[in-house]
Amino acid sequence: MPRFHCPEPLTPGAELDLPPGAARHVQVLRLQPGDTVTLFPGDDPGGEFDATVLRMGRSDVHVRVDAHRATEREAARAVHLLAGITAGERMDWLIEKATELGAASITPLVAERSVLRLKGERADKKLAHWQAVAVAACEQCGRNRVPPVHPAVTLAEWLGTNAAPVDGGGRLLLSLRPGTRPLRAAAGGDGPLWFLSGPEGGLTPAEEALALAQGFQPTTLGPRVLRAETAPLAALAALLM
Repeated sequence: MPRFHCPEPLTPGAELDLPPGAARHVQVLRLQPGDTVTLFPGDDPGGEFDATVLRMGRSDVHVRVDAHRATEREAARAVHLLAGITAGERMDWLIEKATELGAASITPLVAERSVLRLKGERADKKLAHWQAVAVAACEQCGRNRVPPVHPAVTLAEWLGTNAAPVDGGGRLLLSLRPGTRPLRAAAGGDGPLWFLSGPEGGLTPAEEALALAQGFQPTTLGPRVLRAETAPLAALAALLM
């Protein structure tokens, strides 16, 4: 059954117009009145709703909200990803796959070696695009909670508002420095976890030192050097699957 994100209050028996993006998708699928779809709000109260198409307009689709299902497909552990912004479409791919794998939130990191620099209106548009990528990934993979994609920040800016481990959670830094611990050993426990990885070329020594001073522990994924968009996904898969 087609699934659509509908960030509006959903109540069984209510009738509403689908958001423009979902309506366009229904039109493309050539659904007809009487066909059923699945809607999910993306946040509280969670779960998903059956819905029936009542009317197809030229650009709008009117539906009736039916039964609610308290179905959740979230990972047992909250892992928050801080990922250095990668070049081109690689960041889109990273956000899409991180959402599918179950990341609790995603913070694009403007690292010293990041090629892409975002400011002002361009930053706002890119953030909206990345959040839409996460929404589409939830529609595809079955998640009923859309992970927030936070505004892009530097590591210093993030640490300025997150100076201490949150809720007793752990902090891990993907690093090639000597003395790193394997991921599974470093990530012991089941509390929330913040995982930091850099862009192409990795974090600079100064950035690593800053992270280590704020409680991040260095960890490794093994002897091979993975690409910037591959490494955080490998970590999420190991932690959440």
